[in-house]
Amino acid sequence: MVFFGGGERKEACMNKNSCTGLIAVALVLFLFNSACAHFGMLIPSDTMVMPGENRTVTLNLSFGHPMELVGIELAKPKVFKAIANGNHQNLLADIKKIRLMGHSAWQIDYRINRPGVYMFYMQPQPYWEPAEDVFIIHYTKTVVTAFGDDDGWDREIGLKTEIVPLTKPYGLYAGNVFQGIVKLDGQPVPHAAIEVEYYNQDKKAQAPTAYMVTQTIKADPNGIFTYAAPRAGWWGFAALNEADFKLKSKSGEEKEVELGAVIWVHFEKWQ
Repeated sequence: MVFFGGGERKEACMNKNSCTGLIAVALVLFLFNSACAHFGMLIPSDTMVMPGENRTVTLNLSFGHPMELVGIELAKPKVFKAIANGNHQNLLADIKKIRLMGHSAWQIDYRINRPGVYMFYMQPQPYWEPAEDVFIIHYTKTVVTAFGDDDGWDREIGLKTEIVPLTKPYGLYAGNVFQGIVKLDGQPVPHAAIEVEYYNQDKKAQAPTAYMVTQTIKADPNGIFTYAAPRAGWWGFAALNEADFKLKSKSGEEKEVELGAVIWVHFEKWQ
C-alpha cells in the first residue's frame, strides 16, 4: 500500500490527474480487500500426538483471512464434533469464547486418551457478507493422529460439502504435494475452484503482491486437486460451491449461499 505524508499528499492532489490516480489506486486496494478469501479456521496445537507428549490438544475455531490475519466475528458454531474409533463426540457444549485476530472465536482443550485418527469438524452459523451479497457457510475440518494409529485418515465424514484427503493430512514436509477430492452432497465436483491460503501466525510471510495472498487452483474432471506447499506451517484449502438453497436476509430477501468445504493441513519444516 502507498502512503503519502502531508506535503506529498498536498503536492500530489494539486494535480487533478494525480488525484484521479490516487482514487483509482484506493479503489483497487478496496476491491482487493473486499475480494479477500474467507476461511473457516480449525487449528489444533498438535497434529501428531506421540507417546510421552502432552495428550491435551488445544483447538481454536475462528473465521477470517488467515494470510493477512484479519479476523471476522464467529458466532457459536451450529455443530462442532470429533470422530475417532467409530465414535462421534458432540463438543459444542465444551467450547469457550476467546478472541483471535481481534474478533470472537472459540477454543477447546481436548484430551486424547486412546490411539486413533481424530477428525474434528465444525459447521458455523450462516455468515452474511454484504460486500458479496451472499451468505457463507464453511464446513471446516482438520485431522489429528495419536500414538501411532494411522487408520482412517481418508475417511469421508459425510458433510454437505467436504474435501476428502487423498494424501495423508499430517506428517507432510513443506514442498510435499497434498491432494484431495472435492465433494458436494457426496458426489465429486468436476473442475471445482479451490482457494488456498497460508495461516501467517508469526506475521513473517509477505505476499509479493495482493494477487498472491490467496491462490486459486482447479480440480480435474473427477474433482481431484493437487497443491505443493512452499512453506512450513498451516495451509487452508477452501472449495467453494453454490448451495441448492437460499437464505433470507434481515430485509426478508432470499439470498444465495456460498458453501465452502475447508480442510486445514500442517506442513513440517525439513530439519
